[in-house]
Amino acid sequence: MAHSALPFPVPAVRLILEDGQGRVLVLQRAEGSHCAGRWCLPGGKVDCGETVAAAVRGELMEETGLECTSMQFLFYQDSLPVEPGGMHCLNLYFQCTYRGVVTLNDESTAYAWIAPQELDRYDLVFRNDEGLRRYWDEPAR
Repeated sequence: MAHSALPFPVPAVRLILEDGQGRVLVLQRAEGSHCAGRWCLPGGKVDCGETVAAAVRGELMEETGLECTSMQFLFYQDSLPVEPGGMHCLNLYFQCTYRGVVTLNDESTAYAWIAPQELDRYDLVFRNDEGLRRYWDEPAR
């Protein structure tokens, strides 16, 4: 889907899943996708007629094969266009608990569980690096 300037922000869910060791799941975007080869949190746009909760569950299952067992809203982030004509997203960050085994769809080629000190080793898109820094810097939830 081509990214073009819209007259309004686009809501998107960004999902934070921990592995029990304080590491968070990130996905590497597949060739042919927007920002191919770069990394991001699981998530995506909230479709018209879809609830945010349904988007959280659906994006998690679609991108990782994991079932969301609970979700907690953390914060939102304005992701203003990086370049003229770019998309303005309103990122809604959720912490999710889950069950299952990571099984990637064709949108991603790899996944990693990363710790705060490893964040700079990954080229994250959609301002997910800013979201993860905020997540790790916030007081205990």
